[in-house]
Amino acid sequence: MPSLFDPITLGAIAAPNRILMAPLTRTRATDDHVPTELMIEYYRQRASAGLIITEATGISRQGLGWPNAPGIWTETQVEAWKPIIEAVHQAGGRIMVQLWHMGRLARPDTTGLQSISSSAIRAPYPVPEKNPYDTPRPATLDDIKQTLDDYASASRNAIAAGFDGVQVHGANGYLIDEFLRNGVNHRDDGYGGSPENRIRLMREVMERVIAEVGADRTSIRLSPNGETQGTDDSDPEAVFLPAAKALDALGIAFLELRELAPDGTYGASDVPKLSPKIREVFNGPLALNQDYSLEAGQRDLDSGLADAIAWGRPYIANPDLVERFRQGAPLNPPNPKTFYSKGPEGYIDYPALEAAAV
Repeated sequence: MPSLFDPITLGAIAAPNRILMAPLTRTRATDDHVPTELMIEYYRQRASAGLIITEATGISRQGLGWPNAPGIWTETQVEAWKPIIEAVHQAGGRIMVQLWHMGRLARPDTTGLQSISSSAIRAPYPVPEKNPYDTPRPATLDDIKQTLDDYASASRNAIAAGFDGVQVHGANGYLIDEFLRNGVNHRDDGYGGSPENRIRLMREVMERVIAEVGADRTSIRLSPNGETQGTDDSDPEAVFLPAAKALDALGIAFLELRELAPDGTYGASDVPKLSPKIREVFNGPLALNQDYSLEAGQRDLDSGLADAIAWGRPYIANPDLVERFRQGAPLNPPNPKTFYSKGPEGYIDYPALEAAAV
């Protein structure tokens, strides 16, 4: 059985190990969603990951409703990504951009626009009286066409910037997830109702991305079990197994699953994980994510359930996570207070092993 430290081929990407860096929103871009010089060092420090998947990156003005998150729909944004990618490549790393349309979670105080979703259902918020989300309008066929065009354009921009590939964000209650799950998708047209119809937007997005970058440089992240940001499904297996079969037929580079557990730290659910059943219908590389220890990750590789494991929060505080895992060294604890702040604190100042020893 392979070790987490063994190389793996993810489509066109030759990853030196199976310890992937999961996407992590860090809000260090400008108010205009342009990547900053600070991000060069942040991603360069983490280049030893088998593959870096960037923070979620907006495909359009309407799709990016989170302050100071980066975008990739303007020439200025594309140019600002180039030195980040170059720094990762010079450090021997590989980097894939995660493309994001937030759907009903795109805040109008950030976009200046009404959000769109599968249906006109407002997202919940922990403090209802401070809910920053609006009631979205159901996406029209013209909206869907524009969204598909935006994914294609963002994919072209990603390759122009120098990224090694593209991951579509299809998880966590954002636009594609809002179409997949019947807790939000109440449509009665060709994008709603049956599981086949509800996976249609996902499939069409993936087809457009593949047309631009190739299937061997295309991935997607799904969150098939449990409720996330108010998005849920009454029968996850009925929609996510057909979705996985459709992705298998497209021949994508790999599929990443973020799965909740009953004792999860960032979201929890008693809904059974679907990865064992998805493994049966998706034949490409499968990466799993959420609350993994090194030992648990290796167990899932040993069992054949996973081909790679993606870590998120440990990569915030441990830029040299691969080496720390390899040596069995202690991990730096992350500081949640600086997850979404501005500036270098809690971003590029976590020590690597050598610095910690000194």
